[in-house]
Amino acid sequence: MIKRHNTRQIKVGSVKIGGPAPVSIQSMTKIETSNVRAVVAQIKALEGYGCEIIRVAVKNLEDADAIKAIKRRINIPIVCDIHFDHRLALKCIENGADKIRLNPGNIKKREEIEKVIKAAKKAKIPIRIGLNSGSTDTDLTASALNYIKIFEALNFHDIIISLKASDVISTVEAYRKISRVCDYPLHLGVTAAGSYDSGVVKSSIGIGSLLLDGIGDTIRVSLTADPVEEVIAAKRILSALNLRRFGPEVISCPTCGRCQVDLGKIVRKLEGELSAIGYRLSAKRPVRIAVMGCEVNGPGEAREADIGIAAGKGSGTLFVKGKVVRRVKEKYFVKEILKLLK
Repeated sequence: MIKRHNTRQIKVGSVKIGGPAPVSIQSMTKIETSNVRAVVAQIKALEGYGCEIIRVAVKNLEDADAIKAIKRRINIPIVCDIHFDHRLALKCIENGADKIRLNPGNIKKREEIEKVIKAAKKAKIPIRIGLNSGSTDTDLTASALNYIKIFEALNFHDIIISLKASDVISTVEAYRKISRVCDYPLHLGVTAAGSYDSGVVKSSIGIGSLLLDGIGDTIRVSLTADPVEEVIAAKRILSALNLRRFGPEVISCPTCGRCQVDLGKIVRKLEGELSAIGYRLSAKRPVRIAVMGCEVNGPGEAREADIGIAAGKGSGTLFVKGKVVRRVKEKYFVKEILKLLK
């Protein structure tokens, strides 16, 4: 059991972050924000896969003006990502943003920061102090703590902090350091992690290491990929650490020369089907599915799972709650599992 750091709790819309609240999942749209129809469509898709907070880039007034229309059509809180121009933050707050992200690397003038803080305080919304190694030359932790002083001077404590670097070790060290000196909730991520393959590895190591330490209250897996992939990866990280459950867990063997079915194809198909319905299947209790390729470990793993298949040549034995149900042909493996789930 992971013992999480006790951070203060804030709310982003209806989502609680920090304290005993579950670690929440975020993503970011990858379309120009002023394109309301396309942005809403992407957010709706992300909602369907279990994204709980969405961030949008606001680079000009057209993007800021679009927030009002976008917010009316979505069901999850919206965070406005602000760089360079504090006036965009003010406009987004006016248009109903649920949270503002400020970058201390490019919004530095105290009087401008104070204007945003006062507007957020009036609107009763939080601000993320979001530092990236690529936009500051100074130590991430020191920069964050100096920025926080401005907020605390105005008695504003609805703060979330992120300290992201593209280097995994630097990221982990920065979060560990700041977690020792303040109790604000932390938004975890490895920035610019790369393509899906390398990005998932970096993010899993970085985010996973911190979560194992009990550090982190909300996460975003940053990938050069469809944002749906970010949400799926985040869910898998949280599930692997038993921090949250999102529908069934699939266990499958790595296969060897004993395997006489196309197990890779079967598992990919099953996981694809479960990803599409998994958030709606978020179980009140965990469901474990074992898909095993041979008779060595297969029957044992299949018996221990809620639903299991131990494969032979072109077919397999189907288990439910440890009991043999029947033989199933290879081409029906996925169909039979889904039928039992429903």
